[in-house]
Order: sequence, then structure tokens, then C-alpha cells
Amino acid sequence: MTAPLHDTVPAEGEQGEDAGSTPAATGKAVEGRSLGRIAWTRLKRDKLALAGGITVVFLVLVAVFAPVLTALLGQEPNRYHQDLIDPLFGTPTGALSGISSEHLLGVEPVNGRDVLARIIYGARISLLVGFLSAMVAVVIGTVLGILAGYFGGWVDAVISRVMDMLLAFPQLLFIISLIAVMPNDLLGLTGTGVRLMVMILVIGFFGWPYIGRIVRGQTLSLREREYVEAARSLGAGRRYILFKELLPNLIAPITVYTTLMIPTNILTEAALSFLGAGVKPPTASWGQMLSTAVDYYEQDPFYMIVPGVAIFVTVLAFNLFGDGVRDALDPKGTR
Repeated sequence: MTAPLHDTVPAEGEQGEDAGSTPAATGKAVEGRSLGRIAWTRLKRDKLALAGGITVVFLVLVAVFAPVLTALLGQEPNRYHQDLIDPLFGTPTGALSGISSEHLLGVEPVNGRDVLARIIYGARISLLVGFLSAMVAVVIGTVLGILAGYFGGWVDAVISRVMDMLLAFPQLLFIISLIAVMPNDLLGLTGTGVRLMVMILVIGFFGWPYIGRIVRGQTLSLREREYVEAARSLGAGRRYILFKELLPNLIAPITVYTTLMIPTNILTEAALSFLGAGVKPPTASWGQMLSTAVDYYEQDPFYMIVPGVAIFVTVLAFNLFGDGVRDALDPKGTR
């Protein structure tokens, strides 16, 4: 016996809508959304992440156009203003490090260099080390992590043990000792250039195990997926599977971890400069400014606050943006 037919009850939110308003009836095509567009939509809802992203873009622009900005301010990072320094105490005359219309954040103790100009140029060092060392870590970690996860066996065992060894290695002490024995002229670089190269390579080298473990774990899961088995059954080689099937599906976790790795590298560079193992004076560095401010924090506390706030805001912005990117790319997220 055939069940009686009933009128279809409109779903919630569809009351009062007639059938003529559907995309099929109006002739409008149903537009699909890519994963990137979905992620961008989710990211736009996170106001803190957007604020962090805007701050990051602003800092990058400041670092790139540092010479233009300081020229507009009429200041240079290494120009001395001894007339603004108290000859007895070596501190800036006036309140708050001698803030004025010409020196918006005051001047440094002893030499009177403009603090704002040095903060702007210090952003170049911090972001340069942060980005480039992260790129080194991402390249090494991605390649070795995907190889360990896909091949397994002795390849996985060797790479995993190397990761464990590097994670237990004191990188700060190693960088300090390495810089102490490095020549002042290396591969066409001198002084600050040599120190920057050493910091970028060593921070990146000791940072790749963190992302390597994430890539390895994701690869162990992805290598058993149906599309990988299908590619293998169709005769695809290992190189094709690694770089055409697996790597595109690892972009999301790699991107997320890269955004979270950069602020850690910035803090490492600041710590090295604070300890005297970073860039050499007179090159501006936030960590170096903090190190100098230690001797004058009682007489001139504002000089310590400025580079400290610069480091804090930069690291916070990257962390907020990284958390937002992670939530946007996570298909199981709630935001």
C-alpha cells in the first residue's frame, strides 16, 4: 500500500519564499568556493588576526622603506646629537629621553642618536633574521619531514634521531661560540654581514626539526589516503607522489607553523643582540638597544621601554596572525 503524499513543509528560514527565487529558477549559476576563499572568509571574521596581519604588513613596509622614512623625519640612525646630552650624567636633557618635535621618541643616552630612526632600522634586522631563518627551517624541515614520513623504515629512524639530537642542542650557546671564532671577512661579507649570515643559517638549521616533525606526522597520515594509492596504482613515481600529491596538501600546516616560527626567531635575534652576539654597533638592533638601556634604566627608563614595546608588538602581531591563519585553515575549527 502506497504511503499517502504530504505537502512539503518549508524549512526554517525559507518561510515566505517562493520557488521562483531559487538559483535554478532565476538562471543564476551556483558558485562554488575554493578552499582558499573559504579560509579567507573565516580569517576575515577574526578581528584580532586581521589586526595582527595589518600590523605585520605595516612593520614590513617600515623595514623596507626605512631610508625613505628616516629621510622624511630628517634624521639618521647614526647621527650624533651631543648637544642634547647632559655632560655630567650622559642622559638626554628633558623628560622622556628628550622627546621633542624633531625627536619623536627622544634620543639615546651618551651619543644622542635619534631613537625612532634606530627603531625603524632595527626592524630591518629583526624581520630579516626572522623571515630568512624561517625560510631555511621550512625548506630543510619540509624536505626531510616528507621523506621520513613517506619512506619510513631506516630513513625515518635516522631523520627522527637527528631531529631529537638537534632539539636537545643549546643553539644560543652554539651561536655565541660560533660567532666568537668566525673571521671578520667571509664569502665577501664583512662584520655585520657575517654575523647576520651566521644567525640566519644557525637559527634556521636548529629550527627545522620543529616543522620537520609536523610534516612527518602529516605525511604518515596522507600517504595512506585514497588519492595517493590511486596515483601509485596508475604508475606514478615517488617524486610525483611526493611533490604533486603530498606536498600541496601540506601547504596549510607549513604556512601556519611558519607564521608562528617567525616571532620565535625574532626573539632569538633580540636575545643574541642583547648578549652581544648579534649585529655589531653602530648597526641598529632592538636587542642591542635594550642591552644599552640596562645601564641607564634608572635615569632614563623610557629608553628601555621603546625597544621593549617594539619587540612585544611585533611578536604579538605575528602570534595573533598565526593563530588566525591556523583557525582559518583548520576545517574542523569553530570560527
